Amino acid sequence: MAPNDSTQTTEGAEDLAARPRRAARYLVPVAVATVAAATIGLVPALAASGDPDLPKISAQELIEKMAASDTEQFSGTVKISTDLGLPSLGGLAGALGGEDGGGSSAAPEGKLTELATGTHTLRVAADGPDRQKVSILQDSSEYSLIHNGDEVWGYDSASNEVYHATDAGQRDGKDGKDVPVPEDLPKDFPATPGDLADEVLKAAGDTTSITVGGTSQVAGRDAYKLVVKPKQAGSTIGSVTVAVDAEHGVPLKFTLTPSSGGKAVIDAGFTKVDFSRPAASTFDFTPPKGAKVTEADDTAHEQAPEQVPEEFKDLEDLGGLDVIGEGWTTIAKIEGPGGDAAGALNGDEDGENDVPAEARQFLDALGDKVEGKFGTGTVFTTRLVNVLMTDDGTVYAGAVTKDALVKAANEAK
Repeated sequence: MAPNDSTQTTEGAEDLAARPRRAARYLVPVAVATVAAATIGLVPALAASGDPDLPKISAQELIEKMAASDTEQFSGTVKISTDLGLPSLGGLAGALGGEDGGGSSAAPEGKLTELATGTHTLRVAADGPDRQKVSILQDSSEYSLIHNGDEVWGYDSASNEVYHATDAGQRDGKDGKDVPVPEDLPKDFPATPGDLADEVLKAAGDTTSITVGGTSQVAGRDAYKLVVKPKQAGSTIGSVTVAVDAEHGVPLKFTLTPSSGGKAVIDAGFTKVDFSRPAASTFDFTPPKGAKVTEADDTAHEQAPEQVPEEFKDLEDLGGLDVIGEGWTTIAKIEGPGGDAAGALNGDEDGENDVPAEARQFLDALGDKVEGKFGTGTVFTTRLVNVLMTDDGTVYAGAVTKDALVKAANEAK
């Protein structure tokens, strides 16, 4: 199906795109949520051979359909492939604390971070805002994260460990007093194409072109393809394509391709989907016999600062966040602390041994030395998000090219 070349503009379209859905920060790269826009270009979709023959629809109408969708029950299988150009995160996770930090292998922070690289198969289910389940399937084991009412359970079958948190305002502490629930407790699990699509669409604007790019079939269902592209040069993002179920208005597939070309950076889509209500037993969980259960109380959070090397405690003195540019080429600038912390991260003679060997290897694999008015620094590159750290510890980060970061750092001096 070939799109019409005409473009329309509609006031308020951004509000239609901005369905409020809270996404945990463990899966989606921050840049996808922050690269943004404000007015939407609208292009009707026309039929083409080989694709489902669906009624014509404009981008605005398709976004309205997504916003109006009341589908809250579904189950299915999702395949997600992520290629940021990163080395394996396995060794780095262990080097930066992992299980040695007194946590649990079933805690969601570490397990969901694994989705940042490689290809994974997930089983997902939802029954409204109070019941969701995501299971990461592995060769001989699986990890499940379950939200059922006011409780959250994580279970790692490989280690037979359980993570438990209460998703209520407060719960009883070990001393009988109420203690706050950790603020980073995940309430929604961003494991579906819809979660990823929301992060892009809710920030759409006048630096963005949004069109209907045809039709397709995903998991045996007819879908329209919503195509989101930056109008600005210098972004690492080439386009985002969201396949939207023609009947229910639910995103079935999310694909983010880089401006540099090649395979998708993120490709997440249903391979099977059922929009009937899952059985209530889907969200039941009882810790298996002999399992180690870790409660998500404030103990681990209080201990965490003690695990930070002394050289990095200067990071508490960061000078604040400045935003450079707008839209898809937005760059975040964080004033650095200088001193030992910057030296350790940049690998100078005094700080080289302060970073674990695996972490140092990880950073070296990504880093390129650069020079400019800012002095010298290192650009850490991925296929999506790039970061420049100058020798005084100042950080420039965004879903922009290496040249854009260096230019921003030069202009800031």
